[in-house]
Amino acid sequence: MARGSKWLAWLVLAAAWFATTPVRPLLDPDEGRYAEIPREMLASGDWVTPRFDGLKYFEKPPLQYWATAAVYGVAGLSEWSSRLWSVGLAFGCLALTFAWTRALFGTAAALGALTALAVSPYFLIIGHLNLLDAGFTFWLTAAVFAFTRAQTAAPASNAERNWMLLAWAAAALGVLSKGIAVGVLAGGALIVYTLIERDVRPWRRLHPAAGVPLFLALAGPWFIAVSVRNPGFASFFFVHEHFARFLTTVHQRVEPWWFFLPLLLFGVLPWIAPLTRAVAPAWGEARAPLGVFKPRRFLLIYAAVTLVFFSASGSKLAPYILPMFPVLAALAGAAAGDPGRLAAQAARVGAGLILLLVIIGIPYSAHRNAFVPHEALAWMAAAILIALLPMLATLRSAQLTAPAATLAAAVGAILAWQCLLCAYAVIPPARSARDLVSAARPSIDAQTALYSVGQYRETVSPYLGRTLTLVDYEGELAFGLRAEPGRGDLSVEAFRARWSASRDAVAFFDPRVWDDWRRQGFPGRVIAADNYTVAVSRL
Repeated sequence: MARGSKWLAWLVLAAAWFATTPVRPLLDPDEGRYAEIPREMLASGDWVTPRFDGLKYFEKPPLQYWATAAVYGVAGLSEWSSRLWSVGLAFGCLALTFAWTRALFGTAAALGALTALAVSPYFLIIGHLNLLDAGFTFWLTAAVFAFTRAQTAAPASNAERNWMLLAWAAAALGVLSKGIAVGVLAGGALIVYTLIERDVRPWRRLHPAAGVPLFLALAGPWFIAVSVRNPGFASFFFVHEHFARFLTTVHQRVEPWWFFLPLLLFGVLPWIAPLTRAVAPAWGEARAPLGVFKPRRFLLIYAAVTLVFFSASGSKLAPYILPMFPVLAALAGAAAGDPGRLAAQAARVGAGLILLLVIIGIPYSAHRNAFVPHEALAWMAAAILIALLPMLATLRSAQLTAPAATLAAAVGAILAWQCLLCAYAVIPPARSARDLVSAARPSIDAQTALYSVGQYRETVSPYLGRTLTLVDYEGELAFGLRAEPGRGDLSVEAFRARWSASRDAVAFFDPRVWDDWRRQGFPGRVIAADNYTVAVSRL
């Protein structure tokens, strides 16, 4: 394949990957949160202390906030600019997986790995949302892949040292993305690998004399600065957000131990056959001479450690196992043999999954809402059509080159699953405050006092470009409210007094709270409403 054709193929993949980022509204709660925190960071000029609705917010480190705020500084706040970092690094995982697999197992295996990751429904859905998991997965995958490249390089060579330094740097950026889970997952995998192999030589090749200072130089300054400015940071971030999250149910995200298994199956279903075939060869690398590093066995152990760690945690959310998928795709590609055949199988299974979801989704929406929005039906029809095209093309896979089959399967899956995401976004109940804010905006100007009563709807603030004063609500903002009492909230009595004295104010109510207050004669005019929020004007 000519160099120009390779770049063109990657440009086509990129165009497909980012196709709907400007179209889909920001979804509650996470996309609103991770759009708003960088907006406030840019507006305040404080790049050390993250704030959410004007309150200190220390649940996660700042790398994604910094990057997104920098994008806002150039391009402004929009759906696509808020997603650029997370969705872009998810796309970067495709390139990482392709490059690693090609370096160790050749181009055919790399095409298989690229196909596997690009058609994974789980990876595609999580990778197209503005979450922290895609960025964390990119840096963690980069660290793991660089580590294996170092361990397979000639001992004491420049290549070994350079790959290890890259691994240390990527690990530091992973810590700045989502915290110390980088060390738990990558370090835990190395410990298990060492115990199984009874070989400590990988530890002697870590180059800690150069790597540790590099890691600390990248990851350390922010932790020091934020701790100096905010004495309560360390206990909240390390104890509450890491140890308590894993060991207790304080975050109220309790799920059964098998919670991630259906998600894993859903993610690998289009390429479950080559992945199953990959397990034995990966584990069978043990037949290599003693002391020779076994990269596929290490990746298999790393994937298992990731699954076991999050399954054992007291807090479980669906995106947590995303770091498994690039390495599993690499293993599947290395064992696939014929990438064209893998692409054909993946296209058929993917099309079947999309058709099944549409068949289930239409009657479910009709039953729940008594109708299905025409826009959602259009997106569903587009998803089916787009999924069928590569399936039909790869049915004649013998007439397609492996790169062409890979491109067809990948682009079809990428676009089709984005269409389903667009359909999901417009099916009631409202999953974004975009339309609510659009309806309320004519009643809001720069001087309008804004309140949020009995709730905090995460997508309201980024669409308004304003923070809200909280009334009778804490939620995930509890730490910030306690750290700076009175900064961003009012008691019910104080709010009622301000509201009565005001001539220019808008409050966003929890519907149940509004119904109760309305019956009590609370003054105000409803200017917009959806399933989750009622916007009320004082005028």
